[in-house]
Amino acid sequence: MPDLRTAIADRPLLLDGGLGTMLETRGHDLAGALWSAGVLIDAPGDIREVHAEFVAAGAQVVTTASYQIGYDNLGAAGYDAAAVDGLLARSVRLAREAAGGRARVAASVGPFGAVRADGSEYIGDYGLTVAELTRWHWRRIRVLADAAPDLLAIETIASPAEVEAVVAALDGVGVPAWIALSAASTAFDPAGIASALAIAASGAEVVAVGANCCPPELIPAVLSHVPAGVAAVVYPNSGERWDAASRTWRGEPGSAFTAVDDWVDAGARLIGGCCRTTPADIAALAARLAGRGNSDAAVANHDRIGG
Repeated sequence: MPDLRTAIADRPLLLDGGLGTMLETRGHDLAGALWSAGVLIDAPGDIREVHAEFVAAGAQVVTTASYQIGYDNLGAAGYDAAAVDGLLARSVRLAREAAGGRARVAASVGPFGAVRADGSEYIGDYGLTVAELTRWHWRRIRVLADAAPDLLAIETIASPAEVEAVVAALDGVGVPAWIALSAASTAFDPAGIASALAIAASGAEVVAVGANCCPPELIPAVLSHVPAGVAAVVYPNSGERWDAASRTWRGEPGSAFTAVDDWVDAGARLIGGCCRTTPADIAALAARLAGRGNSDAAVANHDRIGG
């Protein structure tokens, strides 16, 4: 399998979609403080099977179920640090088993807001300094890296301070990473998005920057601010919006990938879906990318990653 930078130089790689969404369709209640981390503990086989569904749909990168795993929220639930380390490693192992050599594994590193389970990843107002956020992110990034994923997916980063923190926490980790901002976070204005993407791209381990878990209509503005010479990663949600108070999605789902041709033309090289997107959506996106001549994205050829 080619180096990631080489693989995305000429054509996009297809990411997966909404892991939590698909776990809910299997009857799992993700409304608790542990979110999908609870499923990782109680029903790891379901996580492996959802990963496999996305691979079968054509995903060339699957993202682990580690987004909501933190030492503080798991500690409050009775798990010590060693147990949390084990769960992080398990998330990578399950994704690797499901990928079966046909897809890369991206270890998900969610924002500080994810473990708070209060929707603050759309606000970014954590009341923590860059140094405090760096310390918070540092250990689980190292534990995930030690589990040997192909890359780290630093996701839904919700404020300029947290961008600085994850770049610092990644320093020397030795695993390629992408950094995706929470483009819907009220902590970013257009100038803030541009500055944050530039800071994110400055990390030695960072191979792509962009945005995730936002309405699709925000993607063009993000792409316009990705620094020249840096690959872009984009994976929006379905267009619905998360209501943290009721812990439900509001609004009508749209078509997350209507403008994907424009995104590719603007430099997007890692493309997929976030919340409320399904294997069917990813299969349709695979066909769409294949229609552009990206044969590696075709469902029938998804085992030929990167050519």
